[in-house]
Amino acid sequence: MNDFRTFAAEHIARVEPMSREVNLAYWTATISGLPADFDRYASLEVELQKVYADRSDFARLSAWRDARTLVGSDRRVGRDDRKTGDLVEERELDLLYRAYLRNQVDPALIEQTTHLSSRIVRAFGTYRARVDGRELTGNDVRTVLKTSTDSSYRRAVWEADKAVGREVRSDLLDLVRLRNRIAAELGFANYYLMSLELAEQSAQELGALFDRLDALTMEPYRAAKHEIDTALAARYGVDHREIHPWHYEDPFFQEVPRVFAVDFDGYYRNRDVVELSRSFFDGIGLEVRDIIARSDLFEKPGKEQHAYCLDIDRRGDVRVLANVKNDESWTGTMLHELGHAVYDSHIDPSLPFLLREHAHVFATEAIAMLFGRLSKDAQWMEQMLGLSSDERESLEPSSQRSSRLAQVIFARWCQVMMRFERDLYADPERDLNSLWWDLVERYQMVPRPHGRDEPDWAAKIHIVSAPVYYHNYMLGELFASQLDHAIQHQVLGARNGRRSMVNEPAVGEFLRESVFRYGKRYRWDELVRRSSGHPLAPDHFVAQFVR
Repeated sequence: MNDFRTFAAEHIARVEPMSREVNLAYWTATISGLPADFDRYASLEVELQKVYADRSDFARLSAWRDARTLVGSDRRVGRDDRKTGDLVEERELDLLYRAYLRNQVDPALIEQTTHLSSRIVRAFGTYRARVDGRELTGNDVRTVLKTSTDSSYRRAVWEADKAVGREVRSDLLDLVRLRNRIAAELGFANYYLMSLELAEQSAQELGALFDRLDALTMEPYRAAKHEIDTALAARYGVDHREIHPWHYEDPFFQEVPRVFAVDFDGYYRNRDVVELSRSFFDGIGLEVRDIIARSDLFEKPGKEQHAYCLDIDRRGDVRVLANVKNDESWTGTMLHELGHAVYDSHIDPSLPFLLREHAHVFATEAIAMLFGRLSKDAQWMEQMLGLSSDERESLEPSSQRSSRLAQVIFARWCQVMMRFERDLYADPERDLNSLWWDLVERYQMVPRPHGRDEPDWAAKIHIVSAPVYYHNYMLGELFASQLDHAIQHQVLGARNGRRSMVNEPAVGEFLRESVFRYGKRYRWDELVRRSSGHPLAPDHFVAQFVR
């Protein structure tokens, strides 16, 4: 492996500064929304990907990987005398091999794909729904869907929000075809299967897990949805059988509507959500002041309307982009994004550059979700918002009910996204509009609007910006529940009921030592077992939220 050590050192010296420039360019572009900034980002991304397209380098990596496999096959069963340094290098080799394999295609294909993806992301970032001559931001759309009782106006806003799908559909289909061409050149049946393989995931195992989750959540979801639809029907003055997609408060019905007497937003309306988030993370020993200082947290013209966390350089420059309002949703979002941020910030800095990343995308999602859940947690609200014990006791039933509904709704929504992307890449020429609503009706039990034939699937930005990713949100929820179980029982010593994480530095220490510090040192399945004591499965999630 001596030659590999030299290769890896030279590779890192080359790509580390390039990676930083790509991330900075993306950060700038998503804030400004300017075409020139997106073009610059795409160009820098193409140059970085070209490094991984070098066929002679890939041949060397393949040879080293084959040699390692041969040596490994000669070891006696049950014995492994490799040193820690050797194991780290083997992990680096495997990660580099996968990164290069993805790019062993015509460089023109890579460039075309990157520029097209960037153009579509910009279209999403700058799109604004228009209704009655008024331009609506993403926050405006959510406000209407949360507050208006006018079904006709709600429908107009919902349809205007979805109209971005019509604008990007053609480009998005071209992007899917390009991605499938890349997969075909690499010997994969399609981009979906390639992406899972390169992410160390199995399509068969993923499908089986989602099938099991479907079976465990179907009837609880059916009962929950009937309850929600009945409450919404009363609110809007319609029969519960006349509830349509625009009657929910999220455009995709991926979040629970407010069907409670409690107005969760009201608890945060006069609070500083950013300061509240900072205070919580300080209290568990995961300080975020510097992260917040580097972040861009409020609305601007042309700015990306969603939220994300970005590790610029794997050396501590971690930032969050958001569009904060003082409400419950943005409180949850800030806790979520800062969860990503504290993970990235506490990876062992002595690890090699290639391992200074989260173990897997669903592992960082797990941390984000573990914290994002707290914005409706009555215990957390009592301590962070200074509620009285009587207020907390009054809030508790709605808090628990809201959490259960939110999780079962999200579990069903993830079924739609996972299965749609799987079928999209398997056959992008099929009737995708019908496929989308077939899945929505099957898994979310939301009937398609009569006569509607629009590319509503294309209105979901993740299909562009994070392809074959969405299933990881659900895996993250499963892992978050396993970590939550470990924290409650091993860290906080809860026996009957739950204990709050607020002002418990041991929670931050547990996550630093059990998850964060390892970076990409271990495969995701090994990290899950090490940190939670169990393989990834739905059991703790179902016990916490479904039963």
